[in-house]
Amino acid sequence: MFDKVEEYKAMIKAAEVKAADDLEQFRMKFISKKSVVTELFNDFKNVPNDQKKAFGQALNELKTFAQEKFKTLADSLDNSSNESASQGMDLTLPDVPNENGSVHPLTITRNKIIEIFERMGFNVASGPEIEEDFYNFTALNFPENHPAREMQDTFFIEKNPDKVLRTHTSNVQIRMMEGGKPPFRSIMPGRVYRNEAISARAHCFFHQVEGLYVDKNVGFKDLKQTVYHFVKEMFGENTKVRFRPSYFPFTEPSAEIDISCFICQGKGCNVCKYTKWVEIAGSGMVDPNVLANCGIDPEEYTGFAFGMGIERIAMLKYQINDLRLFSENDVRFLRQFQGTF
Repeated sequence: MFDKVEEYKAMIKAAEVKAADDLEQFRMKFISKKSVVTELFNDFKNVPNDQKKAFGQALNELKTFAQEKFKTLADSLDNSSNESASQGMDLTLPDVPNENGSVHPLTITRNKIIEIFERMGFNVASGPEIEEDFYNFTALNFPENHPAREMQDTFFIEKNPDKVLRTHTSNVQIRMMEGGKPPFRSIMPGRVYRNEAISARAHCFFHQVEGLYVDKNVGFKDLKQTVYHFVKEMFGENTKVRFRPSYFPFTEPSAEIDISCFICQGKGCNVCKYTKWVEIAGSGMVDPNVLANCGIDPEEYTGFAFGMGIERIAMLKYQINDLRLFSENDVRFLRQFQGTF
């Protein structure tokens, strides 16, 4: 047995490697769990008791010697590989310049919206894009078979119980109110999905920012002042705002929000369809049923909510005429926003 130890030690000492395959063969023979060294350890039980101490010491020295030799061979192989690589490198080649990328226009617009509302004391909340029917519809005052559900063509993931790709970020409002106590003052940016034909003005997915403010004595005037401030910060001091009566299941009273067309300055153009106004959002006072569905007493608390499409804001601000450009990843389009923050 001692003879084998000396034999293997001599083989290890004489070993040389010229390629990675040679190094792997050395590892398999002397380092691995199936190596000749491991076999000697397995035969240790057959050594006479009076020789076990000396033989065990010899085995440990052999194992350490094999591991150190392996490291030495590996280092020498790496050094030779680096030398070969450097010899094949043409140092006269010009450097490849690093080109700066550009921030996506939707990201620019989203960040600007968040910045404006954060200065007004709103925080940012988020939630799941695959949602249960309760949070996407029922809690928002959409009873089953209610015709208002047909206003939004929905992608269903599962049926009975229904799970959907959320059609708005209002689900975040419900989850926030259900899991906490007023006051709430948050915006909810995120991606939403609707089963619509893709065109220059519609897509099967887009981005929304919704807002919610719930507290004692919140009134419609608070909604109007919040919207006025946002519009002037986003589109300019001279931009006018008007509220048109509308209907949403989750707000009452409800209103569409229009701004004066800053492209034609009220003269009429194809963007505003010669009406001098452009719609940017929907809004209203939170319906008492929605508050009650979330465990909030509508006799004690009131609130307002609003929602707008980020794509629509970006299209207006940067005068983009085709919604599909945002998701086609055409660098010619994206490069126009380089340096825009």
